[in-house]
Order: sequence, then structure tokens, then C-alpha cells
Amino acid sequence: LHDGNIEDLNAKSNDRKLLYEEWASYSVFYKYQPIGLIRKYFGEKVGLYFAWLGVYTQMLIPAAIVGVIVFLYGCATVDDNIPSMEICDARNNITMCPLCDRACSYWKLVTACGTARASHLFDNPATVLFAIFMALWAVLFMEHWKRRQMRLNYIWDLTGFGEEEEDHNRAEYEFRVMQKTMRKEYSTPKITVTFAIVFGVILYRISIKAALHMSSNPTLANNTRATVKTTAAIINLIIIIILDEIYAAIARWLTTLEVPKTDKSFEERLIFKTFILKFVNAFTPIVYLAFFRGRLVGRPGKYLYVVRPHRMEECAHAGCLMELCIQLCITMLGKQLIQNNLFEIGIPKLKKLLRRRKSDLDSKREEELNKNLQCHEKDHFLGPFVGLSPEYMEMIIQFGMVTLFVASFPLAPLFALLNNIIEIRLDAKKFVMEMRRPIAAKAKDIGIWYNLLRGLSKVAVIVNAFVIAFTSDFIPRLVYQYMYSPDGTMHGFVNHALSYFNVSDFEQDTDPLQPMQLGYKVEVCRYKDYREPPWSGTPYELSKEFWVILAARLTFVIVFQNIVMLMSDFMDWLIPDIPKDISLQMHKEKILMVELFMKEEQGKRLGALDNHNQDTCNTPTSANQCPPQPRSRPVSHAGSRKPST
Repeated sequence: LHDGNIEDLNAKSNDRKLLYEEWASYSVFYKYQPIGLIRKYFGEKVGLYFAWLGVYTQMLIPAAIVGVIVFLYGCATVDDNIPSMEICDARNNITMCPLCDRACSYWKLVTACGTARASHLFDNPATVLFAIFMALWAVLFMEHWKRRQMRLNYIWDLTGFGEEEEDHNRAEYEFRVMQKTMRKEYSTPKITVTFAIVFGVILYRISIKAALHMSSNPTLANNTRATVKTTAAIINLIIIIILDEIYAAIARWLTTLEVPKTDKSFEERLIFKTFILKFVNAFTPIVYLAFFRGRLVGRPGKYLYVVRPHRMEECAHAGCLMELCIQLCITMLGKQLIQNNLFEIGIPKLKKLLRRRKSDLDSKREEELNKNLQCHEKDHFLGPFVGLSPEYMEMIIQFGMVTLFVASFPLAPLFALLNNIIEIRLDAKKFVMEMRRPIAAKAKDIGIWYNLLRGLSKVAVIVNAFVIAFTSDFIPRLVYQYMYSPDGTMHGFVNHALSYFNVSDFEQDTDPLQPMQLGYKVEVCRYKDYREPPWSGTPYELSKEFWVILAARLTFVIVFQNIVMLMSDFMDWLIPDIPKDISLQMHKEKILMVELFMKEEQGKRLGALDNHNQDTCNTPTSANQCPPQPRSRPVSHAGSRKPST
């Protein structure tokens, strides 16, 4: 039960009231959490969660600062970026090929000026350094948490605690054993619905894009890309939030079918299934934008189609990184604002209201009774404690968004930091005010969550390497500057990255319905790819530049991955898992324990030897062999002479 009522100002001070004042209030957001008091009131398991959340939030501060610096660098250099300047220069007069069949017409490259300038904010040389920094940051975070966890284990006297001591068989398992119907049931989680929905959103984007291009409204026609990007990202967000709840129920159902033997095994299997389903649900649209969109498009005159006349999506001229950034931003902020914060506040209050409605008490009578209710009666109206898995899960997914695709969204650590500052106090208020007090449970670590974090930090290195190499234009610009530029600068990069197409080579019924929309007849249009021109001996075949850039991309991935992994392993080896002062203190305690053990053993041996000698002297045959007993000194009488020394 909770310790008394904190709403009564005249109530005596207790741990619950102290937690409410020093922890569950938004006015103390800048203070450290009272981890010792949290552990005392809720137990070690809850205490470790909030200690981990505090360490994670604290480590987000330097990541957020560096991310803001990278973003400001992009803002400061956007006017000096030569490729975006060339795109925005109307004097180049570059005519681009249609973005869709029939409905779309030719368009000017200068209309992509805004997208090109915005892409530079996130696609600049500083992004590569930031990706390396975040990979090392993840290692530092893991090492910092290991040291913090070891310190808490020592302070809370958990160094010798084994979780198997409290890991008993589950009742469901015992029931199956009694019925002798115990069998293993393996089910593969069905996540094809996620891929089907992503495919549906792709069709939505293609269809809406074609419809907006045909619109007579000039505002809609000119802002087609922005409209399609934003609405598609919002639709993905809504679907992700809905499927998260469905997948959580599916994961529990699948785990129940397996009938794990112990509570720990049940919890770990449930966590792993839920994580896989929610991870795929949240990151499938992002992975599609990062690595698949714009890769299987084909070329003008020979496009690849999803369903005719809907052809595969193309990236904007500045690349897909901007769309990836928009999707990641809306997904991250939406999940934090709607799913994490709004649901955590709204749903518990709604459930509490429904429980009060079921009690058949009107408001006046309820207020009268509430004044006279005992503590256990008030706790009855609070929500039940459902475990820490939902709290951990939302933070693990957030950690994935902060680390996996941070190369495309440097502001992700800043948004995560702001969310977590609120999240800590929100969770604190929920535990103290809205939830029944959980039964205290011992734990010496955060369990399977640490392995998931470590796995994400390793995968993040590979993902960011591929994002920089294949999603951004960093490598093509680097290759052009050092291999093809006549003066060693970026001048001429836009023209170098565009191929030529003769409009007479369009397939039947794929050319624009309104070819004269620009006011002149187009004979040659441009498209983003590295292919031979129509007047070469091998028209529209992949050019030599394409293979050179592909080799450079793969080389960058290998070099980036190995360098960062090597630096991460070196930092892991360099930083000890146990703090030095704790290690010394544990060493001293071991020495004292050994000394105490030796003294006890020595005392036992001396006692056994004395008993043996006493038993030997008591036998008649050995009486002459016993050592002589010391004689008592005669008592000297008053006035008598003292014996000489």
C-alpha cells in the first residue's frame, strides 16, 4: 500500500509525500532523481529503471549540443553551397524529364531550389563527423551505465544476489505439467501486414502525386512534393500507433502459447517478440525511404512499374535524405507526443474515471466518502501496475531513432532530450499518484534490455555508414571534386550528375499529355542518373562514372564501419566496468573476509586441539605423559617478605 495521502497538506511527512515533492513535480526537472528513496519505496527493479533513464537523459545533453552545432553549420553554409546555388540559378535553364507518365509534364530544375537548400541543412560534411560521434557516444553511454549499475549494486548490497534465487516456476507451466500436455509451440510473428501497409502508402504517394500534377489549382501543383511527403508521413505515423497496440497483444498471445517455465523466461520472450514487432513497425517506412526508394526506378523510356501506369517512386534531385528526415521527424515527435505522453496521461485518467463510474457513486457522495476512506480503499481506485516493459520499450525505440538514422536528422538527440526531461517527471507522477504501489522486486541489472541496447548501437554504425554512402550525395560530390572537377571545386556538379534523354525514345502512351506546358518544344530532357547519352555508342547504359561512384560508396562503408568499430572497441577496453573506488573497496572487503575466515578457522583448530589434549590426559595410561600443570603462586601474608624475582 502507498504511504498515506499526499493531497492532505496537514498529513504527516512520509516517503510518498517526499517523492511527490522532490521527484514527481515538474518544478524540480533540473535536479537529480532521489534514486535511493525510489529504491526504498518501489524496490530495486523500479529503482534501476529510473537510474538508467536518468543516465540516458544525462548522456543526451552532449549529443544534443553537437547535433545543434551540426544543424547550425548547415544553416551557416547553405548560401555557400555550390550545388544548391547551381540548382537555384535560373540561368542554367535545365529542363527535367516528367516525374510520372502522361499526367506529369516537363519541369524546370530551378523549381527544386527550396528542397535543395533544405537538404543541405542535413546533408553536409559535418554529418559524417556527427555519425562517428554518435557511434562513439553510444559506446560511452553503455560504459557509463555499466559503471553506474555496478555502483548501485554495491551501495544496495546486490553484488552477491542471483536472480535465480527468486525465479520460480510459473503456475501455467505447473498446470501443463500436471496435465501432461506440455509441448513446445513455436509461432513465427506475422509482420507481413506492416509491409503491406508500407506498400499501400507507396501507392498512395504515387497516386496523389499524379492527381496533384493534374490539378488546375496552381498552389497544389507547385507544392506537390511537400504535400505528398507530409501527408504520407502522417498516415504512416497513425498506422504505426495503431499497429503498436495490436502487435503488443499478438506478442503476449504468442508467448502464452509457448508456456515458458519461469517468470523470467516468460518476460524475456515477451520482450523480445514485442521489440521485434514494434521495431519493424516503426522502422519499415524509414528503411524504405533510406535504402529502397529511388534505387529501382529504371530510366526514361524504360521505367519500372508497381502497377501500370504507376511507376516506382523517384527521389528528389537533392536525394531522398530530405524525405527521410521528414519521415523520421514526424514519426519520432508523433510517437513521443501522442503515444508516449498523451496516452500515458489520458488513458490512466480515463480508466480511473471508468472504475469510479462502475462503483455507482455520484460525485457528491463520492466526495463525502473520499474524505473518510482509508488508504487501502483509496488505492483501490488507482490503476494496476503492469510492469516496466512498456516504459523500457518506448525508450528503446527512441534510442534506435536517435542512433540508427542520426546521419539524416542531427536534431534527433535534442528532441529526445526534451521529451525525456518531461518523461521522467511524467513517469514519476504516474508511479506516485496514478498507479498502485508495485510489489518490491530485487534485480541487479536491467536484464535483456541491455543486450537490445548493445545490439542497436552496433547496428547503428552499419546503418549510418549506408545512409551517408547511398542515401546522401556526400560520396558523389567527393568523387566529382577529386576526380572529375576541372578546378577541384564543386562547380559543374549538378550538370555532371544529370544524364540526357531524347524525348522521341519515350514508350508508347508514356509521354506527357501537355508537352508544351513550359512554352517551348522539348527535344532533350535531363534526369538524375549516371548513364550514357543517346548519341553515344551504347545509349542509356550505365556509365563509367556510375561504377566509380559505386566502388567509392562500398569502400566508404567498409572503411567507416571498421574505423568506428575499432574506436568503439578501444573505448570499451579502455574504460573499466567497475569504478576504481568501488573496486578498491570490494578488494578491502575481500581481504577482511579472508582474515575473518582465517581467524575463525584458527580458533576452531585450537579449540579442537585443546579438547583432544584434555581427553588424552583424562585416560589413566597417559597421565604421566601430560605436561605439568602450572602451580598457583602462594599468597603472601602481610608483613612477610616478597619473593625474589
